[in-house]
Amino acid sequence: MDMARNEVRKLRFDEFSAAKHLEHASQQARARNYQDFLIVDVDSHHYENESYKEVFQYIESPVMRRAALESGKRPGRSSMLNSQVGYQDLGGRITRHELRSFYKPTGDKHRDIEMTLEWMDAMGVDYACLFPTPMLFLGLHPQVEVEVAMCTAYNRWLCERILAQEPRLISMLYLPFNDPEAAYRTVKQFGDKKGVTGFMVTSPRYKPVHDNAYVKTYALLEEMGKPLCFHAAYNWNDQALSVTNRFISVHALGFMWFNMVHMTNWVVNGLPERFPKLKVMWIESGLTWAYSLMQRLDHSYMMRTSDCPQLKRKPSEYMREMFYSTQPMEVPDDPSILAATFKMINAETQLVWSSDYPHWDFDLPSVIYDLPFLSERAKRNILGGNAARLFGLDSKVVKKIP
Repeated sequence: MDMARNEVRKLRFDEFSAAKHLEHASQQARARNYQDFLIVDVDSHHYENESYKEVFQYIESPVMRRAALESGKRPGRSSMLNSQVGYQDLGGRITRHELRSFYKPTGDKHRDIEMTLEWMDAMGVDYACLFPTPMLFLGLHPQVEVEVAMCTAYNRWLCERILAQEPRLISMLYLPFNDPEAAYRTVKQFGDKKGVTGFMVTSPRYKPVHDNAYVKTYALLEEMGKPLCFHAAYNWNDQALSVTNRFISVHALGFMWFNMVHMTNWVVNGLPERFPKLKVMWIESGLTWAYSLMQRLDHSYMMRTSDCPQLKRKPSEYMREMFYSTQPMEVPDDPSILAATFKMINAETQLVWSSDYPHWDFDLPSVIYDLPFLSERAKRNILGGNAARLFGLDSKVVKKIP
């Protein structure tokens, strides 16, 4: 019975492989001539938990390494890593999540590399910035040392097994932000590794970004020319969000909420003035929050400038110089509203496309390319040019659209 079920699932995997379920995406890529220009995905994901046995071997502490390995042997029980309840597979309707377990590499490349390149080519993507998935919630772990140990192990594994082996894959490495000293050491240790284009703070956490303990890390990033990003997620256990009773609620609010808090602290406390050359990017919060927060902070600032003595300009002026990823891009019925949002954030130079693949709400490049109010130059900037400038990437097209 189990063998028969596995055969059925294997057939389903063949039917819903990345090349198969992204077949229309490939048709779009060819029809829109994506092969003629660079496309960079600044936020895509792999499921690093599928490689935990490899990652755990990089944990330096033998005690913690043993605890991690043992936790992975107990199905149905929580591991040593923090987790969040979610419904990312839409009740089983997103079949690619379950069927990933059947994927077997066909060559000598790591499984994650092969799987990623397959969907990249199907979409017409030249370079993809790869982020973890379960680890996005690691900033909520009650033991800071676990975040540090897991972060260091994952970063070493990613650099050695993935980034060093495939030039089309890049990453902004995880910063163990709950430990400021460890965050600084992480930038020092990994800042010059192949494929490392910057560093990421997972937004669901309760550390103030303006704490002086982080100043030397920001200064080091600015000196190295490496951007810093805040990658959004949710925390259903947050005191405010815990009163919601549907995943759609915490998803809609949570992905904006934490980045809004960090952005407010970043601007109000004058960090753009202290680190004017540090490039900052806000990922996976959509766009409407930035437009709204600009207006709200400007309004309050004009009444209480004394609360922000470090600022020399309105908050919105600093925010327009930061970078924003597109996904999940809210598309209203009235396109003029989206056009106004693009204008507010200086989209032509500051907006960067992201797919968020393979998550259930991922976006194709066409969400940008098909916008009627964008010029051809603006489309190409947002889809790849801005990210190439931000990350220092070669503008040569390397994709292989099937």
